[in-house]
Amino acid sequence: MSDKEQAEGAPKKKGKLGKIIVMAVGGLVLVGGGVGAGLYAAGSGLVGAAHAEDPNKPKLVPKGAQPAPEGDEGGHGGGEEKPTPEGAAGPYASNYYALEKEFTANLQDSVHFIQVGIAISTPYDEKVIQNLKANDIAIRSAILMTLGDTTEDQVFSSAGKMALAKRLEGAINTTLKQKEGFGGVGNVYFTNFVVQ
Repeated sequence: MSDKEQAEGAPKKKGKLGKIIVMAVGGLVLVGGGVGAGLYAAGSGLVGAAHAEDPNKPKLVPKGAQPAPEGDEGGHGGGEEKPTPEGAAGPYASNYYALEKEFTANLQDSVHFIQVGIAISTPYDEKVIQNLKANDIAIRSAILMTLGDTTEDQVFSSAGKMALAKRLEGAINTTLKQKEGFGGVGNVYFTNFVVQ
């Protein structure tokens, strides 16, 4: 083989080798990108809908599937249709629980005090009620603090009482989220309401 033939053959070999290397690197980049995108999608919940649910998280109770009443844990009801909670579809049953003791607190900037009995409803299973019972002291404190921030004007009108019920719902859910990682209280009801 002459020097001229070797000189011409060498670049061809480098060209083939360069193409092979570029294709191999390109293939690795594509495979790596696909694996990375798949891991990202799985980690963010975009794919893999068969992820395991937290067994400690309360479950929504569809109408007609609520548990039978147990002892003195408060009434459980069906019948009341609720707005769809947390993006779930379909109507859910209301699970009721009356807090055992009444609450008494001074009204803000007033010589009067308020005494209320409180019950809650939830579209979730007994786990929310168990969480209420387990965190009774923290819940009672949150309720008393909310009642103490209430003025006379707020307790003498129906609109004020409804607003107070919403504030109590928020206080209870905030406390449950801090303690248990999940609120679940849908409504607060007054079973007794006295201002003196």
